[in-house]
Amino acid sequence: MATPTRNDETTIPVVEERAVIRKRKRITGAVRIRIVNSEHEQVIEEPVASEEVEVERVPVDAWVETAAPIRQEGDTTIIPIHEEVVVAEKRLKLVEEIRVTRRHSNRLATERVRLRREEPVVERLDAEDDAPA
Repeated sequence: MATPTRNDETTIPVVEERAVIRKRKRITGAVRIRIVNSEHEQVIEEPVASEEVEVERVPVDAWVETAAPIRQEGDTTIIPIHEEVVVAEKRLKLVEEIRVTRRHSNRLATERVRLRREEPVVERLDAEDDAPA
């Protein structure tokens, strides 16, 4: 409204509106993450190598001039065993040989193993939900 003043002047108030902006935090939703563990069995087949040793004692009972060396015949290692025998003269007698044979074999080993796995599950929750279950 205009207000009359002395000298016939009129004062007109000027009004200005200003916007006041305020921010508030509000929860609009939430996320729950949980881990689900699962197990499953799996059959694993893996070749397994093994080695067997066969020891055979073979009597020879022969007179020799010198000690026989250890020798190899195929997969068999021959280890001569000597004995000194008192006679009118001393001679070397081959008493026996020990034969060590290696045999290789392969087999398929089967075994059940339990394997575990974790998987995350993400669930969206509304703001109205109170506490996680």
